[in-house]
Amino acid sequence: MSVQTWQTRDVPGGPAPDFVLTLVQPDGTSTQSTLHAWRARHPGQPVALHFWADWCPICRTEENSISRLTTDWPVLTVAMQSGPAVDVARVMRQRQLPWNTTVDERGTVMHRYGFKGVPAFVVIDAHGRLRTPSMGYTTEIGMRLRLWWASLTSLLDSQGMAVAD
Repeated sequence: MSVQTWQTRDVPGGPAPDFVLTLVQPDGTSTQSTLHAWRARHPGQPVALHFWADWCPICRTEENSISRLTTDWPVLTVAMQSGPAVDVARVMRQRQLPWNTTVDERGTVMHRYGFKGVPAFVVIDAHGRLRTPSMGYTTEIGMRLRLWWASLTSLLDSQGMAVAD
């Protein structure tokens, strides 16, 4: 726990920084949007951001967990320093990754979120606040529990019952 706290010490608290994104599909198609607009498609529920890279062996280990997680929760993956959209789409196609993905060629989005490496995972609660960041390998149950906790705390917050992270 203390290692995670140290690794995520630069993740900002409060509202999630918005950013322009290009959603890339495995078939190579893409659409422009923003994080705020993508989140708006999932009202009242937490969403997850998963930062990864095609060259990262630990990220590769998490791929099946992320794929399963996307069947139950909204997850936006951020391909960090993995080349242009066409390369990321090719990797997604080859690895059969059914993810909503945006490309962060220079790592600027990742650094804006305070992460210094991949994989990284953070939940944005229903109120748009960053919750429960982790860096390094995160188990699927750990990801699910982070999303569940964010949904619970958002519910309690909306009822006027403050809950600490």
